[in-house]
Amino acid sequence: MNQFNRRRFLEGSAGVAAAATLGTGTALFTPLVHAQALTFKPEKGAKLRVLRWSRFVQGDIDAYMANVRRFTEKTGVEVRVDNEGWEDVRPKAAVAANTGAGPDIILSTNDDANLYPEKLVDVSDLCEYLGKKYGGWYPAGQAYLKPDGKKWIGVPLGCAGAMMVYRDSMLKAAGFDSFPKDTDNFLKMFKALKEKNTPGGMALGNATGDSGWTHWLMWAFGGKIVDENNRVTIDSPETIRALEYAKELYPNFAPGTLSWLDPNNNKAFLDGQISVTNNGISIYYAAKNSQDAKVKEMASDINHASFPIGPVGQPTEYHLFFNQMIMKYTKYPQAAKEFLRFMMEADQFDAWLQGGGGYVSHPLKAYDANPIWTSDPKHTPYRDAFKNLRPAGYAGRLGYASAGALSDFIVSNMVAEAASGQRTPKEAAERAAKRAERYYKV
Repeated sequence: MNQFNRRRFLEGSAGVAAAATLGTGTALFTPLVHAQALTFKPEKGAKLRVLRWSRFVQGDIDAYMANVRRFTEKTGVEVRVDNEGWEDVRPKAAVAANTGAGPDIILSTNDDANLYPEKLVDVSDLCEYLGKKYGGWYPAGQAYLKPDGKKWIGVPLGCAGAMMVYRDSMLKAAGFDSFPKDTDNFLKMFKALKEKNTPGGMALGNATGDSGWTHWLMWAFGGKIVDENNRVTIDSPETIRALEYAKELYPNFAPGTLSWLDPNNNKAFLDGQISVTNNGISIYYAAKNSQDAKVKEMASDINHASFPIGPVGQPTEYHLFFNQMIMKYTKYPQAAKEFLRFMMEADQFDAWLQGGGGYVSHPLKAYDANPIWTSDPKHTPYRDAFKNLRPAGYAGRLGYASAGALSDFIVSNMVAEAASGQRTPKEAAERAAKRAERYYKV
């Protein structure tokens, strides 16, 4: 299954791509009238190169490229867009930052901007303008890209909402009329599904996006990698309770989840091997637009829900954050700022959200009104993903340490070790603490 490429399931989403043409001429809401107009004058002869993560819903890239063409038509600035997988963008971005050569703009994930903030263009003017015009930024965007509370080092793009994706008929057959809202019933559901030979499964390998459920689990029981002062606190009674829960949950998973990367749960779900997983909306759209009649039929049985609430009594959601960084070595910083401004304005951003079919949850509050979130009730759970997003470095400050710890998969490795019995929960927490301390030096 490791050879599976999730894009193959998504190339057929032509219906979603068609939505990219909707609303491109008219904003879906009226921006705040007090917002000042802002434009940046591109440098003479400017050309831009953009490196971004690959599409997982075809309509995303179709709408994005339509907006790119509109930008070029309006400004005369030629823009080249290169697409790479999440795991490939990160090292390429780091090399570009350290060598001072490469793409002018990089769309990457999570804490990447905090690995080399001094190598990025200050975009405070742009972000302040967008925030005032479109109802303000949700807190996670500021946590990631305004880490000192003063300067924006990148422009938030959104997040890939990681919700629970499930087969409604299989849950009902296991005795559940609705998706569980708390961790106790969540565990009961997994056990019941396993007894019906329709198990669930979530990634426990080094999956950039889909192993993020392990952060939800730790937080749901009150654990956290560091406290507000960036002191390592992961080896705690709360974390150990989460790991004991993981040890009960894991035996009910389908085989192989310890090695699953981001494509694997998609394949397992669409192959009918699992009934529940955590993922973006891409599984649903793969099914809706599949050329395989059996897979297409599955779409009506797919539904989505938020992660259940744990003992802490509040949502503890983790989603894959997307940033937009302008590299300081660019010869065309004004053109780059104007490109990002153009792409984030309502005429373009609304069309892109619709083209992606809800794959990306927005970082600016005004885009709650986009019809994509209500045109299909199965989209709605993804609307508030960015609003409820916790950065992986919670509850500390984001920076070099949080970025390094996340890229080292400390939390997901800890959960995998305890869940599988490779280590006891206490041993797994102790090892995670030692690994984290190499990054967090207070």
